[in-house]
Amino acid sequence: MNLDCCWSREVIEQADCPNIQGGEEDLLASKQQRNLEKCADCSLFHRSLQQLYTESNPLAPIFSGFLDEFRRQKSQIQSLVSFLDNKTLEIRFLHELGYVLQSSVDLDEVLSVALTAITAGKGFGMNRAFLLLCDRDEGLLKGYLALGPRNMEEAGHVWNEIVRNDMDLQAMAQNFRLNKLSSERAKFHDILEKLTISLDDKEHILIKTLEGKRPVKVEQAFQHPNVPSELATLLGVDTFLLMPLISRSRWVGMIIADNFITHRAITDEDMHSLETFGFPVAFAVERAALYDKLQVELSRVTEAGKKLKEQQELIVRMENMALVGRITSSIAHSVRNPLMVIGGFARSMLKNSPESDPKRTFIESIVAETRQLEGVLDEILNYSDSLYPTRDFWDVNQLVKTVLRDTGEALSLLGYVTDFEPGDDIKSVYIDFKQLSYCIRSVLQNDIAISGDDRSISISARNGDGCVLLAIEDRSRHITQAQLDHFLVPFSETRDLGTGLALALCKTMLEKQEVPFTATADEQAGICYTILLPTRKEEQS
Repeated sequence: MNLDCCWSREVIEQADCPNIQGGEEDLLASKQQRNLEKCADCSLFHRSLQQLYTESNPLAPIFSGFLDEFRRQKSQIQSLVSFLDNKTLEIRFLHELGYVLQSSVDLDEVLSVALTAITAGKGFGMNRAFLLLCDRDEGLLKGYLALGPRNMEEAGHVWNEIVRNDMDLQAMAQNFRLNKLSSERAKFHDILEKLTISLDDKEHILIKTLEGKRPVKVEQAFQHPNVPSELATLLGVDTFLLMPLISRSRWVGMIIADNFITHRAITDEDMHSLETFGFPVAFAVERAALYDKLQVELSRVTEAGKKLKEQQELIVRMENMALVGRITSSIAHSVRNPLMVIGGFARSMLKNSPESDPKRTFIESIVAETRQLEGVLDEILNYSDSLYPTRDFWDVNQLVKTVLRDTGEALSLLGYVTDFEPGDDIKSVYIDFKQLSYCIRSVLQNDIAISGDDRSISISARNGDGCVLLAIEDRSRHITQAQLDHFLVPFSETRDLGTGLALALCKTMLEKQEVPFTATADEQAGICYTILLPTRKEEQS
């Protein structure tokens, strides 16, 4: 028999076999391997086999049977290899997803990974995915997030971008979370807003699917007796997949997936793969949601602890200040009576002593020191009174005019010129009249040394947002801000009792009324005092 093919030869040349391609030169010297890989599909081999039939060779049907069985088994092996390759990719894919889902407690990251896995070609390859989450407080299943194109043009653009960038699944999910999450939510806002179903609606197909805890493939949705027409119209597809998210028998949510663009059939294999994927997704979503709630509760507890600590510190401070008030009031009252007696006798003696009396100088010293001590006692008693302010509504313009009238003579003796600009239609302020009057007098007559030629004081009042802004500018005193802050601390000066106490008392009094008081110093321009007086009772805590 004259055979056209080379299957019977041990060694052949490259030109002898039309099926051997570049890179397969090892088959030229291996007859057995060449027969297994190339001859079964070679037209020359089949021609030789047909020649055996023509010659009625009894080996022809045997060769033919062997060849058919060989080709059948080869096809099965190739199918198995392809199946194993797909399963290997799926296991690798699920392992990658499982790692991300198990390690993340960020809800947006978990959802981004889940939806990207469902819609990506490197994942399950669905066109669109809608995520609905259970809101147990409101008793609703609500649309939360969606991913996918809305038309063919957008689909082509997105898929071309994916091919061009060649990102892995995790990188795609990260890119979606950082750059597209908000835009995708806005893009599907109209659909997500209408995907709201009561958890008590047991007849709705989504709630039934949650109760069944198994994925459901819906076909012919527009004619399906269990699918509401508004749901089919909203999705705009005839076939879609419902995948319930269940974690430890708890309803977490629902994923609706479809092939809106390609209209590729959803297979049972798709359902099985998504069902396997649904368990870790449900667990990760529930864990991330619980973590978010935990962070909110932790924030509340932290804030409550902070407020409790502030209240405790306030109580301690108030108790200490009340104790200081009682002590200072007791000491002041104990000292005042004998001091008044001493001062009274001294002034009486001074009044009755002639100018030539050699003892007159000593008596004048006693009167002066007594007056200074009486001033210190007044400040101490005012500090005690400042702990218990009594507030009501008062006219600021009238209050300032009254203070200027009382202090005008003393300021004139020091060479001061005061200028007051009363505001128009000034609102009544909710304050302690006595304490605010004392504060303004103290600011005008404070103990800070005069260091400038410009002895002018400007006072202005104007309406603000829920308050009246009272500003006092003293251009005669030039110190640094640090020095001014020193004067605002009670009893910070011990060298001369009373020095700087008046300003500190002002700050204390106004703080008790929760009236903002600021003092800013400029070594060139002087000192500016600003007081924000509330116009409503609710401004007070």
